[in-house]
Amino acid sequence: MSRDTHPGVQCPHCQSHLALVPVPPGAAPANAVPAGAQGPAPPVVLMKEEWSPPPVAEVLAVYAGRVKDTATAMRGAARVRESLNRARSAAAQRKAAQKAARQTPKSA
Repeated sequence: MSRDTHPGVQCPHCQSHLALVPVPPGAAPANAVPAGAQGPAPPVVLMKEEWSPPPVAEVLAVYAGRVKDTATAMRGAARVRESLNRARSAAAQRKAAQKAARQTPKSA
């Protein structure tokens, strides 16, 4: 759903979109005030979070006018490869250390 057609109710904390869900007559939430206790109770409406990812076109529109910078892309790819290689070698060292710790020395 695009921002133009989505209802404007949002959570004040996380800004996620909310949908108003009417409560059927006779069913009231636990925190509702019974009618007549302090005057007529206002109509009870529960808030339910409704979220779906934005359309791909809307997300990609941010990047539409940008020019591809090959040098920056190559540097970024090299940094990612380097990071992955470091992680792989650290995992291999950790696995070898665990394997060595599990092997008990045989006594003579």
